[in-house]
Amino acid sequence: MTRVKRGYKARKRRKGIHSFASSFIGAHSILTRTSTQQRIRALVSSHRDRNRRKRDFRRLWITRINAVTREGRGFYSYSRCIHNLYKRQLLLNRKILVQIALSNNNCFEMIFNKVINQ
Repeated sequence: MTRVKRGYKARKRRKGIHSFASSFIGAHSILTRTSTQQRIRALVSSHRDRNRRKRDFRRLWITRINAVTREGRGFYSYSRCIHNLYKRQLLLNRKILVQIALSNNNCFEMIFNKVINQ
């Protein structure tokens, strides 16, 4: 069996790891073993936080819609607003509702009055 010198392959592998971890602090960007571990942690965190970001934005939209619906009417709530939207078959998602409420408050008031009165 011939001797295998892994210079090229190993260097190529380590170069990829180091280029990924180049912005990490301290030994996490220098040492191969720790940079490999930090790379795995970073990829796991980014995968987890992609779903968390969606969750956080949905919570933000719900909070903003609730604040806008309670502005002049303390008795009316977010859940009643969404329930009545679905009942009237005005299928606007939360993101669009918030954009309307922030950019054009009069338009949101028209939608809201239509939901309440019918």
